[in-house]
Amino acid sequence: MTARIYVPRDTTALALGADAVATALAAAAEARGENVEIVRNGSRGLFWLEPLVEVEATAGAGRVAYGPVGAGDIDNLVDAGLLRGARHHPLCQGLTEHIPYLAEQQRLTFARAGVIDPLSLDDYLTHGGFKGLQKALSMSPRTIIDEVRAAGLRGRGGAAFPTGIKWQTVLEAPLNPAATAAKYLVCNADEGDSGSFADRLVMEADPFMLIEGMLIAALAVGASRGYIYLRSEYPNAHRILERAIALAEQHRYLGANICGSDKTFHLEVRLGAGSYICGEETALLESLEGRRGEVRAKPPLPAVAGLFGQPTAINNVLTLAAVPFILAEGAAAYTAYGSGRSSGTMAFQLAGNIARGGLVELAFGATLSTLLQHFGGGTASGRAMRAVQVGGPLGAYLPASQWDTPLDYEAFAALGALLGHGGIVAFDDSADMAAQARFAMEFCALESCGKCTPCRIGSTRGVEVIERLCRGDDRDADLTLLRDLCDTLADASLCAMGGMTPYPVRSAIDHFPADFGLEPEGHDHD
Repeated sequence: MTARIYVPRDTTALALGADAVATALAAAAEARGENVEIVRNGSRGLFWLEPLVEVEATAGAGRVAYGPVGAGDIDNLVDAGLLRGARHHPLCQGLTEHIPYLAEQQRLTFARAGVIDPLSLDDYLTHGGFKGLQKALSMSPRTIIDEVRAAGLRGRGGAAFPTGIKWQTVLEAPLNPAATAAKYLVCNADEGDSGSFADRLVMEADPFMLIEGMLIAALAVGASRGYIYLRSEYPNAHRILERAIALAEQHRYLGANICGSDKTFHLEVRLGAGSYICGEETALLESLEGRRGEVRAKPPLPAVAGLFGQPTAINNVLTLAAVPFILAEGAAAYTAYGSGRSSGTMAFQLAGNIARGGLVELAFGATLSTLLQHFGGGTASGRAMRAVQVGGPLGAYLPASQWDTPLDYEAFAALGALLGHGGIVAFDDSADMAAQARFAMEFCALESCGKCTPCRIGSTRGVEVIERLCRGDDRDADLTLLRDLCDTLADASLCAMGGMTPYPVRSAIDHFPADFGLEPEGHDHD
């Protein structure tokens, strides 16, 4: 039997030398007269083991994993029996599906990630692909929306707005007669939060799933054209998406007469201009229309007057990627996972000072402690973990006393925090939290579109106040001023950029006051 060897093609694996590993494997097999088939799959998301090489040497016996593998390890691995799935080498991780980091997840959205060749339609169909689309083609738009509402799917981009309600609004909104006569669907793939990479992993490991999710969404809202707004820093995802779209068009899954129906949906990828604010939906629309990325005032909502003035559904990659499972398996199968109003699963991304970084898909309701210790293995430095930032650069810094909070939207909102896109960045006890608070204000100042005064001016003044507070010029006055400034940013900013900047600043002051030269609240001054 010809051994089938899987070597990931995603960005993380490529950055760690996956191409060189694949080349060395082919050369080693040829030199020994061995027949091998090298499949460039997507990553499983176990980034601490990348490049993760998997070998399927015996049909039906599963894949044996080795990692992290460098090109210099190949000759030794092949001589030790890698092509036959031998398991006695130090780099062998055993059967891939039995690796605890992977086996203990609940993978719904990422079930195919790393399993299939991301550009093989046959692989996608064999593993349940387009099953949801086939069902959706036989349903009315309202029935599709009802199924998504029953599943309780909420936006995975950060705002957590109910997806079904957004789609219903677009469906019911009339066309603007003064604009182009079409409704639109936009996928926000401008993934820019620190510690976030789940969108990229979807696009690089299972791009047809995103296409299927967009097709179902288009059927639900009545859109005939869609755009994937992709950050320009993802060239590998761009190449894979363009090829996947071309294949989908070739096989009648995109374009006119989809799957023999009378439905039409055209899909294009548009690259962003490197601006963080274009992750905000209205600034994204401005950029798509060829203008500078600035936030629009609302109302009107994009669902009523969005791209080119027409009703537009804007959803994050992970939101759309969850849709095929819901349609294929039903809302009840999705709500079997989750906690309270947070149904289904979330793709948590472990980054920063963490021993085992990667993607962990779990049902809502797990805790940060579980993610950080059981999956993440503590800090990479070996020092004590001090703080965790959840939800990107404008998320709150959480101390150890809050790590047992359930990971769901309502529980985090009660803390004055947010889950956001699910990015989790860990810090050890060497971190200066005052410097982190200053970074948040400076980040806002640098990335602000400048349209509203609280964000444009308030963030700049915020940097200055934090610097004075740390110098100790007049700490009481500066602390009062900083808290007032945070209130203004939160209450008066035009969008979430300014509105969320107080989250990391307030949490750093409240939980790590010593870093600012402050005494903890309630300190006895005797």
